[in-house]
Amino acid sequence: MPTTSRKKAPAARAARAPRPDGTATRALLLQTAGQVFAERGYADATSKEICERAGTPMASINYHFGSREALYEEVLIEAHRQIVSVDELVEMTRALGDPRDKLRALLGHMLAPSSRESAPWGFRVVLREVMSPGALAPALVEKAVKPKAKLLLGLIAQILELPPDHPAVQRALVFSVLPCIVMLVAPKEIPRKVLPAMAKDSEGMFEDLMRYVLAGLEALAKAHRAAPAPSPFGRGRG
Repeated sequence: MPTTSRKKAPAARAARAPRPDGTATRALLLQTAGQVFAERGYADATSKEICERAGTPMASINYHFGSREALYEEVLIEAHRQIVSVDELVEMTRALGDPRDKLRALLGHMLAPSSRESAPWGFRVVLREVMSPGALAPALVEKAVKPKAKLLLGLIAQILELPPDHPAVQRALVFSVLPCIVMLVAPKEIPRKVLPAMAKDSEGMFEDLMRYVLAGLEALAKAHRAAPAPSPFGRGRG
């Protein structure tokens, strides 16, 4: 009898489900937390609910992220990546030469999710953060927003033939990208009920957006090329 029980032991151990490794558990917590934060917001989402939904011990958040606050910072960065990631932006423009074609590709990629019926949880997280910025908004700007802004500023600077730090280039970035952001985060019921003709023709909307953006950039380019450079000594006295 003792011999039989020793033979069965390895089989019993082999039948157990394998424990997920640290990377898989961390990814699971990130995705689960994103869904909970999207539903409840940062203030009302608890570590207990996140761990219960993920099926992990209560200590998992501190173990993998250090704190609930650090987990939320990672959620914000992942949420912004769901909308558009720097790697995707760089890859899709690699084979394009004209900065206008690159800008068109980037804005088209940014707008693509707006035509989907169901958006990833990242959209709701970003919308909540835009409507009510929290203490971690600076981290989102530094780690997620700035790298994408730098890429877009470089393209617009080429189109305007001005340096990226020129005020006109930075204003043009806002004018070009802000409509895309609004269309991404705005509830889909708004265009359907208020602007039904626009909502039915997403392709036409994008084409008109590009006409609007490129014509505006061309007008800015002409205006600022013709403008005299500011004097380093300021305005002269009358």
